[in-house]
This record gives sequence, structure tokens and C-alpha cells, in this order.
Amino acid sequence: MVPIAPFAIFGLVYSRSGGMPVLAYLVGMIALLFTAASYAQMVKAFPLSGSVYNYAGRGIAPPVGFMTGWMVLLDYILVPCLLYLVASLAMHDIVPDVPVWAWLIVFVAVNTGINLRGIRMTVRLTRMMIGFELLVLGLFLLVGVWALLQGKGHGFSLSPLFNLETFSWPVMFAAVSVAVLSFIGFDGISMLVEESTGGSAQVGRAMRVALVLAGLLFVTQVWVASLLVPDPNGLLSQDSGTAFYDAAAVAGGEWLRNVTLTATALSWGVANTMVAQVAVSRLLYAMARDRQLPSFLAKVSVRHSVPANAIVLVSLVSVGIGLWMSGRSDGVDLLTSLINMGAMAAFVVLHVSVIVHYALRLGSDRLWSHLVAPLIGMGILVFVVINANVLAQMVGLVWLGAGVVALAVLYAMGRRPTLDGMPAEAVRR
Repeated sequence: MVPIAPFAIFGLVYSRSGGMPVLAYLVGMIALLFTAASYAQMVKAFPLSGSVYNYAGRGIAPPVGFMTGWMVLLDYILVPCLLYLVASLAMHDIVPDVPVWAWLIVFVAVNTGINLRGIRMTVRLTRMMIGFELLVLGLFLLVGVWALLQGKGHGFSLSPLFNLETFSWPVMFAAVSVAVLSFIGFDGISMLVEESTGGSAQVGRAMRVALVLAGLLFVTQVWVASLLVPDPNGLLSQDSGTAFYDAAAVAGGEWLRNVTLTATALSWGVANTMVAQVAVSRLLYAMARDRQLPSFLAKVSVRHSVPANAIVLVSLVSVGIGLWMSGRSDGVDLLTSLINMGAMAAFVVLHVSVIVHYALRLGSDRLWSHLVAPLIGMGILVFVVINANVLAQMVGLVWLGAGVVALAVLYAMGRRPTLDGMPAEAVRR
């Protein structure tokens, strides 16, 4: 989740939403705010790293936690692959003499080296990149609004927010299933709860603030870009991976197009992947710590206090899948479809965890926080899943089936999923 995350998928969201990307991002933000609220409740109850895997396992039952962690692995393992591929394709467009595979290896090597040095270095470099992205975004918005005032584009309009001629809920939720990719990573904040100096309350607040700020930035930039799209009807009939950069060219010319293209390459290839790699490596570490994955993944570097083996494994997987997908013309689309299902399924289970742990197990009388809000959030996400890409649904079911087999193997080996490290005082209302 970076400030300019919509740059790379704007064309797809615009096309699937019927020209209403602003509404798609607003609905996505609202849905994930409910998810963040459920995260906050579970972080309060179980302040341990492991994210939704940890909360489902302790809130419902360890086997459910394993299956939830298995589903989110589909999301988190493939997200870095997608980010590296998009960044490499962008850099190849800028410097055609360097092949996509070479850029991909460079991005993976740089991020792995940074993450092996520890979370502090990752945070410092992430802050620097976010500053650069905000600068580019501010430049685009300034030039874009000025261009609209000068008569370029289609003029100011509410159609990117709502267009009765193209609106339908199935269409909108199909677009939301893509738009939420821009928000992926917000839940990674919960994985740092054990390192947070402000406790679980600060983690919950940070997730909500991050979602709202990101949502406002996303809505603003896609609104301006929508008004500058050179061929709206053409984009509605066929999505384009360069739609945002084409809009930037309408506003400021080729120089602005190249600036936004470069920013995408650096943000997706460095800032976003850096955080994604940390998130998935810590999920692998947490599952290995609870003896649900091989123990070598639970090894922590003494010098830098990071799960070094998990970081290296994620890097190798990213290189392998990234190189494979770079040879496919539909590589980006295929990875995007594969990623959607894991996150949505895991978030649905998170909402169920809140209801089971607080409303059923503890008999909480806080109906909004522990029953109504989780039900609303779960309902929105289920509708998103129903209207998602069919290929994503099929692959999600196959991956779920593989998880059931893996769980059965664990039981057969006498390694029934267990969760260690939960203090007695951790469960509180």
C-alpha cells in the first residue's frame, strides 16, 4: 500500500467499474475499514505477530488458523511477485535495452538485502520512498487540475463517482475486487504488534489511519485521472495498463508520463515490495514458530532480529514465479486474479473470529463492535468474492483444497496445529 498504488491498475479499475473508479475505491475503503476494526479487536485480545492466522487460530480454533494462514499465503506470497513484475515491466519501458528478467533480479536483490538488515532500515527507506511518491503525486495533481482548468480533458464531472447509465452493484463489486489491491499491506501493521512500543491500541489506530489517508489519496488521483483519460469509451471496452500514464500525458505531456511511469517502477519495485516481503516472511515465521511449517523458517537472525530464512525463501519464490510470469503476455493479469481470493477469504474469517471469540465465547454485550460491524464487513467481502474473476475463484478453491490436504497430513504425522505463546491475560474484553 503506497500513495501512488492506483497508477498501475487504474485502467483495469476504470474499465470494470463502468467509468466509476472513485466509487470503487470508496467502497473498497469502507469495506476494509470494517476489516481494520475487526483487526483492532483481535489485536487487543491476542497481541502476537502472525496477523489473521494468529487471530483465527486463537479466536476460533488452531485448525481454522492454519487454513486461514494457508489462504493468506496465496495472497502474500504472490503479491511480491506481482509488484516485482510490474516494476520490471515499467523499467523495461523506460530502458528497453535491459530485459525484464534483469530488472526483476535487481529489484529482488536490493529488497532482500535491505530487509535482512532489519526493520529499522526498512522503515527509513520506506519513509524516503513515500516522500518521493507524494512529491510525484502532488506534481500530477497540480498539473492535472491546472490542465482541467485550461480546458483539457473532459472538464470537471461527478461521473467518476457515479454514473447511473453504467452503474450496477455486481459491476461495482467486480471493480472493488481489483481496487482493494491498492490497499493490500495495511494489515501488515498488525504483524509488527510484538515490536510496537505503543501496544496493541496503537497498532489498531495505525491501521485505521493508514486506510483513511490512503483512501483519500487514491480517490483524489483516480478522479483527476478519470477526467483526463484520452479515450473513455475505448478504455471502458478494453482496459489498458498505461491508462494512468496516458492521462498524465494529456495533462502535462510526455515528461509527466515518464515521471509517473518511473514513480510506479520505484514504488512497486522498492517501497511496496519491501513491506510485502516483511509481511509474508513474518507470517511464515509465525506459522513455523507454531510448528505448522518447517522449523527452519522460525530462525531469527541474532544480529538483526529478522526471520532471515523466511526472507530468503520469499525472495527465491519471487524470482522463480516472477521470471515465469515475465514470459507470459497475461502475467500481470494472471497474478492479479490469483492474489484477490486469498486476502478476501482471510478477511472474512477474521470477522468470524471476532464474533466467535467475543460474542459467543466471552458473551460480550458490545453488539456493534463484536457482532454487527463484523457481520457488515463480512457481508461486503462475501459480495466482493462472489463478483470476482472466475479464474480467481477457481484457483482459490484449488488452493483451499491443497490446504485441507496439508492439514490432513499434519494430523496424520501427529502434528495437530497448536498455538504457542498465548499468555493467560491476553484474552480480555
